[in-house]
Amino acid sequence: MQISNTDFIAGHEIAEVIDIARGSTVRARNLGRDIFAGLKNLVGGEISEYTKLMADAREQAIQRMIADAQSIGADAIINVRFMTSMVMQGCSEILAYGTAVKLK
Repeated sequence: MQISNTDFIAGHEIAEVIDIARGSTVRARNLGRDIFAGLKNLVGGEISEYTKLMADAREQAIQRMIADAQSIGADAIINVRFMTSMVMQGCSEILAYGTAVKLK
């Protein structure tokens, strides 16, 4: 499955626009990470535990978006975007979405 954040796939022509493909995951912080992050917040710098948490969440959302596109017969996903929102205190959703297409 080819994915792109542009409205085309280089070297391919789009034969058909199928639908929107989407994938999401909701992740929550945990107590161990929060304690370490609180300490890190005192001295400054990147909070790598949260960076990894969000990177893993984005990857899972991408994989779910790809599975959604495959289930509707797409060859590629164009105009891929990400969105995040807080579901509740300490709990965020990552949404990956794009246009599922058939290529010639």
